[in-house]
Amino acid sequence: MDFIEPILAIAEKLYSLCEEVKANKNRCRRLAQRVYTLAELVKAVKVHGFGTEPEQVRNGLENLKLTLESAEKVVSKYTSSNYLKRIAKAFDFGDKFSGLNERLNDAAQVLSLALQVEHRASIEKVFQEATRQREDEEDRQSDFLELQDLLQSLAQESKGTHMKVDAVQKTVDQTQSDVLRIKEILETLKKPQLHLQDIREIKPEELSYSFPKTPIMKSSHFELYKGMYNKFTVAIKRYSCPLCTSPSELRSVFNKEVETMKRFESPNILRMFGICVENENGPNTSYLIVMEYCEKGSLRQVLDSNCNLHWERKTQMCLDAAQGLYRLHQSEEKFKVHGYIRSCSFLVAIGYRVKLGGFELAKTETSLKKNKSKRSSACHYSSPQLLQNINHPYDKACEIYSFGIVLWEIATRGIPFKDCTNSNQIFQKVCVEKVLEPLPPDCPKKLKEIINACRSFEPFLRPTAGVLVDMLLKMVEED
Repeated sequence: MDFIEPILAIAEKLYSLCEEVKANKNRCRRLAQRVYTLAELVKAVKVHGFGTEPEQVRNGLENLKLTLESAEKVVSKYTSSNYLKRIAKAFDFGDKFSGLNERLNDAAQVLSLALQVEHRASIEKVFQEATRQREDEEDRQSDFLELQDLLQSLAQESKGTHMKVDAVQKTVDQTQSDVLRIKEILETLKKPQLHLQDIREIKPEELSYSFPKTPIMKSSHFELYKGMYNKFTVAIKRYSCPLCTSPSELRSVFNKEVETMKRFESPNILRMFGICVENENGPNTSYLIVMEYCEKGSLRQVLDSNCNLHWERKTQMCLDAAQGLYRLHQSEEKFKVHGYIRSCSFLVAIGYRVKLGGFELAKTETSLKKNKSKRSSACHYSSPQLLQNINHPYDKACEIYSFGIVLWEIATRGIPFKDCTNSNQIFQKVCVEKVLEPLPPDCPKKLKEIINACRSFEPFLRPTAGVLVDMLLKMVEED
């Protein structure tokens, strides 16, 4: 139990840090409350032991330590910055609360295995899902309004609707880039918020297309267009003349799937807006799926481009991708996996923010495709177990291996197993020779360890998506 005392020490430090923040106060206090509850449970484990699942609880405690270290670095960096930087980081930090709270929830569930009934009641009170989601949304809205007021007051103090750099720098010791960042945030806050958009059926007149109206992508069963919906730039996937699908059938499948999709809401999962039925009563009915538009295209397209990707940016892209996968793996649906992890399954938005795509409204989309055969992952991304046995059950460990190949692609910008022309050659390299394709010499040591762990031959050596998030977040915050 040599790691229990460090956990309690980090928890104590977090309480203090969360009290020092000047913005995002509600979410920080909620974070501190949950950390306090977990610390009390850790003390109970120290007294009563690891229960009937000692190895699982031990791993849970080690993962909790990683999560608390990540939280400490995030909050510490935020509180130690100067005034405007703290406010800017309050805006940037907002997305990280969700991931940190999910990881704390994971730890609570694992620790409950070692606890008596009376201690489990405290977990249920603090971490009960419906209550937790409601509290998080209330805190988010309250902090959002407070941040908006702070920024507006700064703008007014600068004597104008547009912040004057000289005026601000006279009152607060800031750089021009800090002030420009605040102006950028103010503009962002004025725009509609993506997470507030419901997934619903969209009327055809609510959509407009970019001109000239030409598809940005084509396949055998759909065309992809760029357009606008409710002031958002969107991607519109258009299906024409699908087989055996009526509007009523489509709506039935869609309405059932919407509730599932709401559980996957995350800044690192491609946002879905809904479906649209065009010319419903005419001879040529068209069905549309409307989703978030990512300016830079797929991850593979970005890696193939001439853009500058320094290691800090690559590490952040790895973290974004891991957070998307983690949100999917931690869904309420037990054993939920993507089933098709590869670099083209991730999309890249402005600022090189990576989002997981390719599974949203999957049942709705399947009902629209002429070819309804189940997708299978290319052998380049297949785990050794799947290469050895085609009937091996596809699980999260298999998916982490595929994700490790994607991380290798980000690190190298290369094509996996480029010289292999068939599955037999890949089998020889992966299963017989147990080759790990090399990483660049200047690849950060910790990132190299993470990528190699994901590509481990043995499934039990591969980390979970949650552990990946903790490790990568720690790396990002150390940069």
